[in-house]
Amino acid sequence: MLVAGRWVLPAASGEANLKSENVEIHIIDDNFFLKWNSSSESVRNVTFSADYQILGTDNWKKLPGCQHITSSKCNFSSVELKDVFEKIELRIRAEEGNNTSTWYEVEPFVPFLEAQIGPPDVHLEAEDKAIILSISPPGTEDSIMWALDRSSFRYSVVIWKNSSSLEERTETVYSEDKIYKLSPEITYCLKVKAELRLQSRVGCYSPVYCINTTERHKVPSPENVQINVDNQAYVLKWDYPYESTTFQAQWLRAFLKKIPGKHSNKWKQIPNCENVTTTHCVFPRDIFSMGIYYVRVRASNGNGTSFWSEEKEFNTEVKPIIFPPVISMKSITDDSLHVSVGASEESENMSVNQLYPLVYEVIFWENTSNAERKVLEKRTDFTFPNLKPLTVYCVKARALIENDRWNKGSSYSDTVCEKTKPGNTSKTWLIAGICTALFSILVVIYVVRVFLRCVKYVFFPSSKPPSSVDQYFSDQPLRNLLLSTSEEQTERCFIIENASIITEIEETNEVDEVHEEYNSQASQDSGNYSNEDENSGSKISEEFLQQDSV
Repeated sequence: MLVAGRWVLPAASGEANLKSENVEIHIIDDNFFLKWNSSSESVRNVTFSADYQILGTDNWKKLPGCQHITSSKCNFSSVELKDVFEKIELRIRAEEGNNTSTWYEVEPFVPFLEAQIGPPDVHLEAEDKAIILSISPPGTEDSIMWALDRSSFRYSVVIWKNSSSLEERTETVYSEDKIYKLSPEITYCLKVKAELRLQSRVGCYSPVYCINTTERHKVPSPENVQINVDNQAYVLKWDYPYESTTFQAQWLRAFLKKIPGKHSNKWKQIPNCENVTTTHCVFPRDIFSMGIYYVRVRASNGNGTSFWSEEKEFNTEVKPIIFPPVISMKSITDDSLHVSVGASEESENMSVNQLYPLVYEVIFWENTSNAERKVLEKRTDFTFPNLKPLTVYCVKARALIENDRWNKGSSYSDTVCEKTKPGNTSKTWLIAGICTALFSILVVIYVVRVFLRCVKYVFFPSSKPPSSVDQYFSDQPLRNLLLSTSEEQTERCFIIENASIITEIEETNEVDEVHEEYNSQASQDSGNYSNEDENSGSKISEEFLQQDSV
């Protein structure tokens, strides 16, 4: 309990030699108490009175409920305070008949800062596996102390089985809430205290309340309610053990739970999730604006309707979990590296990630240097040019949600390193070596061919004369005039009376001589030709003789 303790110096002794000391102020919610100790308790007919004023004013007022008090405490809750954040001054004195002590002033205090949060009032209702809590905030409905904080209270509940106080569990609930995961037909006890978390102020526990859960309900409630995002719709799923059952789903804005009072009539039907026969339903995303919501499901069959399932909270502003990408790097040339960024297996299995376009932050650096390059792009392929040959470079990346003002995303991927290819000098030497090898092969092939032709010409001559010679023997008469070069040429003379025939013979001899000379130069194998020539010559002579005789 918070206590405002103040010390009051002993008063100057009057006729009754009265003295009071150790004045304390207790404030619980809107209840104000003033307590003190007096050394004049043995004196009869002694009373006490107190006054108050707002700090900064000179107008002392009688403190209601604390006038002529015979005991050592008084309740001044009826005091009219317009602002619990203003400082108040108190003073008290002892009285006996016409004798009074001097006033003892209490150090000024702010009521709100000295106030203690009192225990809340609790009302319980039982289900087979849950207990419904209805909690009234500390203070009264018209409380001035917590007027600004009634919707800010959160409540801490300690619950246990009545048969075993050792199995306690603590949960944080709203003023209208449920405690789930209980067993049927069991007596549970609980106590509740209120908290103002932003102010780090905790109240005292309420009295202990106990209640029995009901017997197992004939129609069980759906379990494991989940809501996911698929493309442009929400998918609500749940588990249920029986078939031939219809289901209904509702939603509620989360901030309504913070408002004290009943809100069971504020739940709304989810479109496409009424009287469905499957254990899931799909509804459009645009029915929910940005914010936090609760959903619940219940089952129905011919025998009745189940209790509502455990309420599932979901936030439409919460982004999905982004897993780190998988990257690979490959050397393209001596001065560039190609980086590919892909989704991990976990991301591919989560269709919710498809709703949020991703950008990739890629960090690239030389392995021996701390200087980094940072690239932020939607594409998944990157090329880093102007690099050093035969140098190791490293890269890592992370995925970010596009247009996310908080710049939240995945953690960085594993670091991947790769070495660039050799430089241009080595490439030039490689090309020059290849060209030299090809030229050498061509030269060798040419030399071998020439050598083979020479061998063939020497060892395997052709039996047919060259085409350049053969064209001169196209006429059969001229061919017959060819004489063998191996045979010695002899001059033959004949007595011819006809002059015209002699001229013809001379011309024939001249031609014959030319052919014989050419034949001797062009052919080494003249044996066969010489025989033919001799025969031809003899035939010509016989013809001439016959003509002469005629």
